[in-house]
Amino acid sequence: MPALKSARLHELLAEEEQVPAMASSKPILYGAWISSCSHRIRIVLNLKGVDYEYKSVNPRTDPDYEKINPIKYIPALVDGDLVVSDSLAIALYLEDKYPQHALLPKDLKKKALNLQIANIVCSSIQPLQGYAVIGLHEGKLNPDESLQIVQHYIDKGFKAIEKLLEGSNFKYATGDEVQLGDVFLAPQIHAGINRFQIDITKYPILARLHDTYMEIPAFQAALPKNQPDAPSC
Repeated sequence: MPALKSARLHELLAEEEQVPAMASSKPILYGAWISSCSHRIRIVLNLKGVDYEYKSVNPRTDPDYEKINPIKYIPALVDGDLVVSDSLAIALYLEDKYPQHALLPKDLKKKALNLQIANIVCSSIQPLQGYAVIGLHEGKLNPDESLQIVQHYIDKGFKAIEKLLEGSNFKYATGDEVQLGDVFLAPQIHAGINRFQIDITKYPILARLHDTYMEIPAFQAALPKNQPDAPSC
């Protein structure tokens, strides 16, 4: 009996050696260097110290991307067998999964303010500056007319956010720690200045925040120019 047990033990050990170890998978972020929506999620991942894989995609020309995100917008996050699309949904998913560096405060008023800022950016500004809307007028508007439309909606949103933050004496938008509102504001301010010729000096609070964001390593690493798919010049 002992010999049989020993032989069986060797068989089990041999079988175990033949079973491949499960590979540890990293979340995959599908995005583009110039996308402010992707920019937001890069900041979240950096702040939380999440090791992730980045895959550049052009949703207008890549037919395979529709299999990942049927609406064909970026970004999308693939985490194991889960696909999360829409930057706000992704940010909230990451907030729940990775509690380090919490982005939503426990104080209900501050939490509501963060969500309000994030929603102004992702619902009332960014969609109206993107190709999905401006592209509908392709051939009907000249570049200057398109830019004026984009600037109108960015200015409208920035005025609203500046008003919300009036009287704030925090280091960041809603507190002395980076929170969700900052994650959504930083890429929008950056795009407004660098892509859409917004005069940020009209918004002194946002101008100050922009300077502060540019000093944070997690924000610096997420900048469009620092992405592997950014043009080299």
